[in-house]
Amino acid sequence: MKVVFLDRDGVINQDVGYLHKSKNFNFIAGIFEACKYFQSLGFKLIIVTNQSGIHRGYYQETDFHLLTEWMLGQFYNQHINILDVFFCPHGPNATCKCRKPKPGMLLNARDKYKIDMAKSWMIGDKESDIEAAKAAGVNKTILLKSGHSDEGKSSKAKFVLESIKESIQFVT
Repeated sequence: MKVVFLDRDGVINQDVGYLHKSKNFNFIAGIFEACKYFQSLGFKLIIVTNQSGIHRGYYQETDFHLLTEWMLGQFYNQHINILDVFFCPHGPNATCKCRKPKPGMLLNARDKYKIDMAKSWMIGDKESDIEAAKAAGVNKTILLKSGHSDEGKSSKAKFVLESIKESIQFVT
């Protein structure tokens, strides 16, 4: 199985900081078209997202799950199947193995679904997404600038793009 791993905030939706309510969720232009394209190539879609707002007490894990169910419903309405969502609820100083840039979420997905990491892609908006992917054996990586002007200057990503729409030209 080959997968396109997607970060959530900054890739799927506008990063508004500690997003936990659907009323504040704005999909990034082109995300549905890109995901449909990835599916047409035989890729499965998995979301891997750091959610330190849970650790910080800004929202509860139940809030995250409710928002995730709502988001998955929006994808479903667009005929897009998200295979799974992996999240890390820990803070930046955690010693867990799941918080990106550590590869735990991607490795857990690999083990659960028998993913061929060499044929898979990671699309993120922070260098920590790229580092996690590489540590998990995913070398096909895209860093989206998504409003982060400094991101990409010294990135180890295979491609640095302005938008998710552009990824269609590179994912094969």
